[in-house]
Amino acid sequence: MSEENDTPTPVAELGYEAARDELVDVVKILEQGGLDLDASLSLWERGEALAKRCEEHLEGARTRVEKAIAHSDDEEV
Repeated sequence: MSEENDTPTPVAELGYEAARDELVDVVKILEQGGLDLDASLSLWERGEALAKRCEEHLEGARTRVEKAIAHSDDEEV
């Protein structure tokens, strides 16, 4: 969430750590229960978007590592 108001930061603007931390919070809230159906669904959808964002970051990191390894292997030849 952005600090200046209660509007959540767009998921696409979140770095990996921020998305992961917010996802952990979403899971905790959902596990506690007590929300009405609409709030639960909205939170679930936010959690799904956060999980997807984390996967995007991890895939990007994986690709960078693979390229670095390939580049390193090329230099050794």
